[in-house]
Amino acid sequence: MRRRDFITLLGSATATWPLMARSQQSTGMRRIGVLAGAIAPDDPETRAQPTAFLQGLRDLGWFDGRNVHIDYRWGLGNAENTRKYATELVALAPDVILIDGTATVAPMLQATRSVPIVFVNVADPVGAGFVESMARPGGNITGFLAFEYGISGKWLELLKQIAPSVTRAAILRDPAITSGIGQFAVIESVALSVGVDVIPVDIHDAGEIERSLANFARVPNGGLILTASALAALHHNLIIELAARYKLPSVYTQPRYVTDGGMISYGPDIVDQYRRAAVYVDRILKGEKPGDLPVQAPTKYELVINLKTAKTLGLTIPQSLLATADEVIE
Repeated sequence: MRRRDFITLLGSATATWPLMARSQQSTGMRRIGVLAGAIAPDDPETRAQPTAFLQGLRDLGWFDGRNVHIDYRWGLGNAENTRKYATELVALAPDVILIDGTATVAPMLQATRSVPIVFVNVADPVGAGFVESMARPGGNITGFLAFEYGISGKWLELLKQIAPSVTRAAILRDPAITSGIGQFAVIESVALSVGVDVIPVDIHDAGEIERSLANFARVPNGGLILTASALAALHHNLIIELAARYKLPSVYTQPRYVTDGGMISYGPDIVDQYRRAAVYVDRILKGEKPGDLPVQAPTKYELVINLKTAKTLGLTIPQSLLATADEVIE
């Protein structure tokens, strides 16, 4: 499969990258800080992301340890870690900081309003007040959208296409972030047209998720959509386990959720965003201001299907959908 092949090819370089970044202490080099919000260095499905960033830098003439030094931190979906590491990275006086995930933006902006920041995988930066506009972000930050809200309606359409008997859908979202509210609003706007009642399920902690889904599953013909957030990434294994336990057809936002047993995912190619982020970092290192670089929407999306999970639920994936999939797990 394409994603797995890519990870196999590049994974070995990524595994050693954080160690290299910490050990290299050179003077006269430019410095880049990197803060990943929810991913972990040992997650095989996300190793390809920073590797793509490194490769993008190399293509532009920047080599870790030669003319640029990289300081790396993992937030691991923990808000306290994210705040601590944002402050740590700023204290290292980097020329630019790359951050991943909506939950990393506010802590980083609290830590600095002067160090240039490039983000990837961030939802609704305008609505959240992170940038002034897509075309002219202003301030010290720019980057790449996690998705446009319209994709949220596609998740519900996919759920109904795969499981026509579904008449109710639990929409797991983080209500504390603008994108959690926005994603649910779009899903709700298309619910009537596909004949599905949508019920918001707030994600705060594991216990709440377990109670909410157990209660939801008491009524038949249910399905599940996990919207995008740092909390979704943190609790995705539990949610996949509960979806299997209660036999809920489910749609996710990232391929790694499907690799871990989820049924189907549709969302932007985050590896591609890391590659494109290297271009913005290069432009900033060469003197451009992040506030003058437009926030960019995703250009590549991925559809990944887990046939084994679908068969366990007694579902047959339409051939028309399989034909358009970027990856099929059997």
